[in-house]
Amino acid sequence: MVILVTTIRADLAGLPAYVPGRTIPGAIKLASNEVPHPPTAPVLAAIAEAAAAGNRYPDLATVGLTARIAQALGVGPERIATGCGSVSICQQLVQATCLHPEDEVVFAWRSFEAYPIVTQIGGATARTVPLTDDFRHDLDAMAAAVGPRTRLVMVCSPNNPTGTVVTRAELAAFLTAVGPDVVVAFDEAYREYVTDPDAADGLSLIDAHPNLVVLRTFSKAYRLAALRVGYAVASPEVATALRKVCAPFSVSSVAQAGAIAALDHADELLAACAEVVTERVRVRDALLAAGFTVPPTQANFVWLALGDRTADFAAHCLDHKVVVRPFHPDGVRVTVSTPAENDAFLDAAITFPR
Repeated sequence: MVILVTTIRADLAGLPAYVPGRTIPGAIKLASNEVPHPPTAPVLAAIAEAAAAGNRYPDLATVGLTARIAQALGVGPERIATGCGSVSICQQLVQATCLHPEDEVVFAWRSFEAYPIVTQIGGATARTVPLTDDFRHDLDAMAAAVGPRTRLVMVCSPNNPTGTVVTRAELAAFLTAVGPDVVVAFDEAYREYVTDPDAADGLSLIDAHPNLVVLRTFSKAYRLAALRVGYAVASPEVATALRKVCAPFSVSSVAQAGAIAALDHADELLAACAEVVTERVRVRDALLAAGFTVPPTQANFVWLALGDRTADFAAHCLDHKVVVRPFHPDGVRVTVSTPAENDAFLDAAITFPR
């Protein structure tokens, strides 16, 4: 049988694929920035209770979850939009802001690998700006890249995969330079791990800049990566637009219940972030002592700038039963996990021939 595909968009043939971290039996997986601990008992109980009603559709408007997020953040529920992970909200932002192929989405590179994917899926044009030599966003260059066709700017802090942050002063200056007519998405998926007092908190600037959208997720510190729940905090107008382009029922009943329970028990869940903070300092110090280039990180991962040796390093780690995430030819991202798993990674890294 011949299947005609002439109506399929030709540009999808060149769409970059999102590459998930590999899972290999018997190996330690440090490739996906997952939390090594499961959800807490109360969260698991809420998930199980919701699963018992799996024959029913979820709340389309996520009313309960939206209200609980709004309460936790001290904002009105009309400013919250939920989605199937924060990456889904990134795609919704492109759909809500870009109408023509000439419409542009500006973002740093290297940054979150989903940005070019969701931009192309949305039929828009990606405009990338290189990171600085110290692996940070070059916000001056990004502001200069904003033109008459720019509809959306993505700023990731801590930046995935380099772990570096944008300061509050830098973000405020950038928003002033960009002006109010371009939507700026401030992607804070790793916000709960930030300890730098100068790092920007998007929520502190959102009232002064209605074009600012703050993205956060339950996948990382809240331990719900498998349930896929993210959210945006925005002006009521932008939040309404995001809800309009959201796929119906994309946040399941189980996910909604788990996220609400996670917020109800946030103190216990987020207390574990302190161990990650301690471990990321130890891991980075050991890598620096071994001669690797590793920028300061405010996330639950470290970045090794390895250039052309990226693939060789990832293969070497795999030989030692440790799975890391290579971004050839730039470097390798490694999740900060438990002390024992971090030690296994360091044993592998230190034996890498340099």
